[in-house]
This record gives sequence, C-alpha cells and structure tokens, in this order.
Amino acid sequence: MRSILFILCFPVCALADGFALLEGDQPLPRPEVIALTANQSLTFFEGGVSQYSVGGAYSYTYAGGGTAFGRYRIDPDGVICVDFRNGRHRCDQFVRSHGRIVMVTEDGQRFPVRP
Repeated sequence: MRSILFILCFPVCALADGFALLEGDQPLPRPEVIALTANQSLTFFEGGVSQYSVGGAYSYTYAGGGTAFGRYRIDPDGVICVDFRNGRHRCDQFVRSHGRIVMVTEDGQRFPVRP
C-alpha cells in the first residue's frame, strides 16, 4: 500500500519543485543565463537592480534604497541561485516570454527585466 501511495504522490511532488511557467515561457539555457548575468546589472521594471559579478558576488539594490548582498551560482539547467549574507536563499529562472526577459521566482512571482 505504501508503494502505491508513493507512486501516486510522486508526479505531484516532482511538480512542486518546478517553477510556475506560463504558456509561451521559454527557459533560458545556462549559456544564455551566463551571458545575461556575467558582470552585468539587470534593472527590473519595479525599480530594483541585480548586479552579478564574474566571481560570483551578487547584490540587489531595492527601488526604495537598501542593498542585499550574497553569492550566486548558475546550475546546469540555467536556474540561478543566490545565498544571501543574512542566511536567506533564493533560486530564480530566467525565461523569454513574449519578446522580453522575465525572472521567475520559485514562488511564482514574475519580474520583467528592462531592455
């Protein structure tokens, strides 16, 4: 009985780890994420700015002021994860969606990147 329950639960559990992508979203592969982020600043429409240093240093400056610092890495599947100095951790996925680049967070928030 346990094995049947596990098998029935497995597809749902596997989806829980994924990102909530919309129809038409095309996840960027790792080489494109590297080109987008390496030693670059990304400005989002809500006003925040992410800075990705080649050595792995990361900072996010909030639109209203204040900055969070951390280290980032890009996984083989192109997902980018940040370990912040304050102990928090976050992973995001960049997608191409209807002609623009959008950062999708694990909890489903979407942040379009300014061109």
